[in-house]
Amino acid sequence: MEAHQIEEYFKGLQDQICAAIEQEDGLGKFQEDQWVHHSGGGGRTRLIQDGAVLEKGGVNFSGVRGEVHPRLRAQMELPEGEEAHFFATGVSIVMHPHSPRVPIIHMNVRYFELSNGTSWFGGGIDLTPHYVVEEDARWFHTQLKEVCDQHDPVFYPEYKLWADDYFYIRHREETRGIGGIFFDYLKPCAAGEESIVGKHSKEQLFNLVKGVGESFAPIYTTLMRKHRDEPFGEAEKQWQYLRRGRYVEFNLVWDRGTKFGLETGGRTESILMSLPPQAQWAYNHLPEEGTPEARTMELLQKGIDWVNYE
Repeated sequence: MEAHQIEEYFKGLQDQICAAIEQEDGLGKFQEDQWVHHSGGGGRTRLIQDGAVLEKGGVNFSGVRGEVHPRLRAQMELPEGEEAHFFATGVSIVMHPHSPRVPIIHMNVRYFELSNGTSWFGGGIDLTPHYVVEEDARWFHTQLKEVCDQHDPVFYPEYKLWADDYFYIRHREETRGIGGIFFDYLKPCAAGEESIVGKHSKEQLFNLVKGVGESFAPIYTTLMRKHRDEPFGEAEKQWQYLRRGRYVEFNLVWDRGTKFGLETGGRTESILMSLPPQAQWAYNHLPEEGTPEARTMELLQKGIDWVNYE
């Protein structure tokens, strides 16, 4: 399995997801912006705006190569003076709907390799409802567990825990949403080696990444269809803006990909595609007890077993 084959797969995945989202939205169309990276390679940023369901959404593909940045060199503990080049490719998605009844969703699947032969996969998918619907949360996590279990039953509990820890707004002491799965630095194991989640070849890890990537469209179009026509008022809209504010806080303060991309000269417009078109902050806002907003805040915590939630 060569890097260019993985890159071509990610291009096709971008195409498939954009087609499915356009069909379900029924109005919005993706506009493509092709770009070239300063060190080599480039990508295709696709943005959908002012659709019937989606206010703003992005499905980005990138395939970038070049010399390893000093920050990454230090992170990887590469020897000083050793020539090192990288290749990175993947698809990254964020969807912000008009309606506070439809959740925000994020997905990223990626592959990275160094000229010294080291390679790994990363990715994940997580859901950020403005209002947590317990039935949806249980269904969403069940879908992810089924995807993971097709490849190894140890994947879901390990990566669900990883997502709980990663998508946590530490300065607020709350999760960004209901989590999902998250994994990084999944390196193929050579014969006789074992990772924290067992022994897996490069092909097996790529199959996991493909399974996660291909689950996105059926999962999110189902949620779009279920909630797109539900009524809401101005109070719900204002709550949506506050929850979007939390989303912005996480992405700009804690998200490793955003910080790394900006620090290493990545394409700013593509990196900040994840931010909503409108958000809001209110001083010391606390929802009234007994309201749906208060219930949502109670459920924004780590460690909930959503698959078995009752």
